[in-house]
Amino acid sequence: MKAKSTTFRNMTSASLLGLGLLVASQASANECELKIAATDAMQFDTKELSVPATCKEVTLTLTHTGTLPKAAMGHNWVLTKAADMSAVATDGMSAGADAAYVKAGDTRVIAHTSLVGGGESTSVKFSTAGMSTTEAYQFFCSFPGHWAIMQGSFKIQG
Repeated sequence: MKAKSTTFRNMTSASLLGLGLLVASQASANECELKIAATDAMQFDTKELSVPATCKEVTLTLTHTGTLPKAAMGHNWVLTKAADMSAVATDGMSAGADAAYVKAGDTRVIAHTSLVGGGESTSVKFSTAGMSTTEAYQFFCSFPGHWAIMQGSFKIQG
């Protein structure tokens, strides 16, 4: 009887270890997936986003939790170096809504979503290659007039 008990205990330990590794790998993948919400009051629900340096690719999902249409209160999510934010936002205004207020081919833009209205969501997947744990990054909404209020920091954590 003792042999069966030991075998069962070893199988249970192995199963728990396997389950722990599965959960750890899922948690690691989820660290590279971010969610952010924007409202009709021109606010993001957070002022800071971060991912571990181990994330080679990040997926960000933006949800517009308001009800106003895209033409009146559209939102997007744009990521740049902090030093480039103001210039990218200013240049984006002339790009227009069809371009999500992001100038085509702007190499200062690390990533951006499309423009969404109330009740809509959009996602962007981007590489962290070339990004640094020591660089200051900012995210913002480039809809005209929004970027001064709707912004926050983005960090790669080492």
